[in-house]
Amino acid sequence: MTSPPAGATRGPADPTEWEHPDEEAPLARVTLQTIADEVGVSRMTVSNAFSRPDQLSSELREKILDTARRLEYAGPDPSARALVRGRTNVVGMVLTEDPRDAFRDDVAIGFVRAATERLAEAGYSLALLHSGSGDNIPARDVAMDGTIVYACTPQSEAVQHLLRRRLPIVRVEGLPVAGVADVSLDDAAGAAEAARHLLDLGHRDIALIVTGVDADDETLPAAPDTPHAPMERRIEGWESALRAAGVDPRYVGTPGPDLDTTLTRRIGRMLDSAPTAVLAYSDLAAMEVIEQAQARGIDVPSELSVIGFDDNPIAERVRPRLTTVHQDVVRKGELAADLLLAQLRGEAVPRIDPLPTTLVVRETTTAPRTR
Repeated sequence: MTSPPAGATRGPADPTEWEHPDEEAPLARVTLQTIADEVGVSRMTVSNAFSRPDQLSSELREKILDTARRLEYAGPDPSARALVRGRTNVVGMVLTEDPRDAFRDDVAIGFVRAATERLAEAGYSLALLHSGSGDNIPARDVAMDGTIVYACTPQSEAVQHLLRRRLPIVRVEGLPVAGVADVSLDDAAGAAEAARHLLDLGHRDIALIVTGVDADDETLPAAPDTPHAPMERRIEGWESALRAAGVDPRYVGTPGPDLDTTLTRRIGRMLDSAPTAVLAYSDLAAMEVIEQAQARGIDVPSELSVIGFDDNPIAERVRPRLTTVHQDVVRKGELAADLLLAQLRGEAVPRIDPLPTTLVVRETTTAPRTR
């Protein structure tokens, strides 16, 4: 073999090491067998130390765990471990049709927080699932023990995949599905109370801001259909009170499920010939009405009374403070988690009555100004 020239150094066996001479070579992956060889026991014994500790003496288990820590063992493969145990300790959650929309709303955020805390107390982690497309469909592919579906239509592709998997499911604020546990609000009662409040103040020219309804500031002969269960119930409550008082409401809506550009434009057109009062399907929609009205010099509430729905934390922070229908978001999240945990324990799930709603009168409603 030819010796290297004087002053030269022999290079590494792997030529790629020349490119990063200061980097350490990657450590070999530590496995159950690595630990077994180090301790002098079988691979199954090491596996039992992690998944079936009752099978070992405390001294042997501690010796195995100490060796694992020293070798920086990452732990058993999660997929294999879940297969052995028959569970993942992961719960999925589908938030509306698009989870990005949900996190623009403090009500949805509060719901997720409450559900997550309840699940964590029971040893479960939460995986947020988007609707996906093509080969990337989390509702079909993500390993989980059960799921919570928040404000999605049953026709949603994600919901359909979950139903086909026959996982334990809890639906929240959605159209009922046979055999699926359900958490809902008494939307109709809250909406009716809000409408009666405006009627008692003397309002008769009232507009409804809605979703799932293609209406551009128009009166309709009857309550319109909408694919969104909470919206359907809120319309039912408003209509029952208003029609009984002889008031035909003006509808301002969008075919979509959320506050979108169509709805914001139509709100603007409504304000060209403003009603004396507005009932909005959410606090965010109510805020859109107020902001556009104020930009036009329309005073709230002396020229335009506005009522929202949900009692979003922003309702207390804005000025004037928003009159709205309160829902218990924390209780809703906790209840959804409790119903799912009961199913995961194999318990029968009782039918739950809709959670109550209450009108909170603040500063955005008053008697109409005489015109």
